[in-house]
Amino acid sequence: MNQTGRTPAIVFEHFQFQYFSQAEPTLYDINLKIYEGEKVLIVGPSGSGKSTIGNCLNGLIPFSYKGEIQGSLKIGGKETREMNIFELSKKVGTVLQDADGQFIGLTVGEDIAFALENDCVPLEQMKKTVQAVADVVDMGRLLKASPYELSGGQKQRVSFAGVMVDDVDILLFDEPLANLDPATGKTAIDLIDRVWKESRKTVVIIEHRLEDVLYREVDRIIVVSEGRIVADMTPDELMAADILPGLGIREPLYVTAMKYAGIQVNAQMKAGRLDTLDISQVREPLKKWNQDQIKKERKKERPVILEAEHLSFRYTKHLSILRDISFRIQEGEMVSIVGTNGAGKSTLAKVICGFVTEDEGRLFYYGEDLKGQTIKERSKKIGYVMQNPNQMICKPMLYDEVALGLRIRGIAEEEIEPKVDRALRICGLAPFKKWPVATLSFGQKKRVTIASMLALEPKLLILDEPTAGQDYRHYTEIMEFLKSLNEQGVTILMITHDMHLMLEYTPHAIVISDGRKIGDNSAVNILTNKEIAEKANLKLTSLYELAIKAGMDDPSVFVQRFIDYERGTCRR
Repeated sequence: MNQTGRTPAIVFEHFQFQYFSQAEPTLYDINLKIYEGEKVLIVGPSGSGKSTIGNCLNGLIPFSYKGEIQGSLKIGGKETREMNIFELSKKVGTVLQDADGQFIGLTVGEDIAFALENDCVPLEQMKKTVQAVADVVDMGRLLKASPYELSGGQKQRVSFAGVMVDDVDILLFDEPLANLDPATGKTAIDLIDRVWKESRKTVVIIEHRLEDVLYREVDRIIVVSEGRIVADMTPDELMAADILPGLGIREPLYVTAMKYAGIQVNAQMKAGRLDTLDISQVREPLKKWNQDQIKKERKKERPVILEAEHLSFRYTKHLSILRDISFRIQEGEMVSIVGTNGAGKSTLAKVICGFVTEDEGRLFYYGEDLKGQTIKERSKKIGYVMQNPNQMICKPMLYDEVALGLRIRGIAEEEIEPKVDRALRICGLAPFKKWPVATLSFGQKKRVTIASMLALEPKLLILDEPTAGQDYRHYTEIMEFLKSLNEQGVTILMITHDMHLMLEYTPHAIVISDGRKIGDNSAVNILTNKEIAEKANLKLTSLYELAIKAGMDDPSVFVQRFIDYERGTCRR
């Protein structure tokens, strides 16, 4: 894209990079200019090379990750191979995906001041600069707090301040939304946008949550696939190009809804952001589609597999985590548990599994009181899969890992093999039966942990953030797999921050906020309820906002019909 009269801040020319450990290059013939003062979003599926581009910009390549470089990369008009890591750090400030890995100081103020201390800035000037930058990111009152005591959103702000204090020309954000709940992610995008507009720095965001970033304006979107740039467009042009789904990148839900309604999206509609969408061009087709949808019959009531009555739990006398929680889950349901970080979602799962014991209330499994049952006894009925598979896997070979629980129970080897084979087959892991676990991908390891639970034949499976950090393609693979398990009779309970997952796959949602249940309804009704969304740091779905913009009589009905259409038409 030619931008006459503007000075390039970043220029890739026929740039190629190959890690020494790889047989093929990760980046091929990259030609890209990013201009001073631009805000650019780089998107792509996992393994596409988008993070490698970021590592080239901030100097991690070649100073930390070694490999062969061909072509040219200039930042601020200077060839990066002629710069050292210190020079690059004065040009490019990076906010990492994992904020904890970026902290150095014992307090927020010390952490922000780190770069100034390295530059031997006088103390009084340093204090003024730290206070000014902390105020910009709304952390000025927490300078004496420990970074590790902060929420996920606050940690992001401290990392942001730590790179801004150096007054760099380019701000690079690597997956800034990865560990944030929806509302906190929205606040992070607001903060990036505000700093960009006030400072006019060049901003580069690497993120696969496209719709969440497009909540605010970006100048261009660079789409990377298999190490190559396959698109360089404005958001309006990209939404009209219809190339994202084929690359395994999730397009905004409101754009998908327009396509379901038979609308040919074009750049003139300004569909790059919901705020700029020219609703007059799409209102009538959307209303007609909504009216044409057949009302879906309600499913019959099924037996209650899990029931909680007035559950409360506290770690100490003054640290109450769960307060008077009651709910009922029917056999064969897929249910989301959602809410803010620290709301008590994972603690609730621990109480159900028996890892910790409730202080008050009762828990029933098919009407049987679970009080007094050990973890081992409950594990015959209830399986639990942690977010990080590496925290669960303890055997070097895949077969041994899946067989471990059965062996602990003293089951004979001749009975174990058919059970393991069945679990591997269901999880799509049968070809890897004799493989070492270390050779598997992260997504495959997740399946190994699920297979380990399935081999024990639980009726209820609890998963903590099953799609965390996955791009759309891998997310879909995991969720379709879990859906197939559910169709085979396994009741599934998922702790998640992913509003798309909640809408697309789980008809029933339970909302926890500050240890209390504040919502227990259909996912659609939860994500179209402003009061619940605000209390639990959720984000109203863009489908609801589209329906309001189009003047629908009942926006919630439109959202439900979209979900029913997806389940009936697209996910057979």
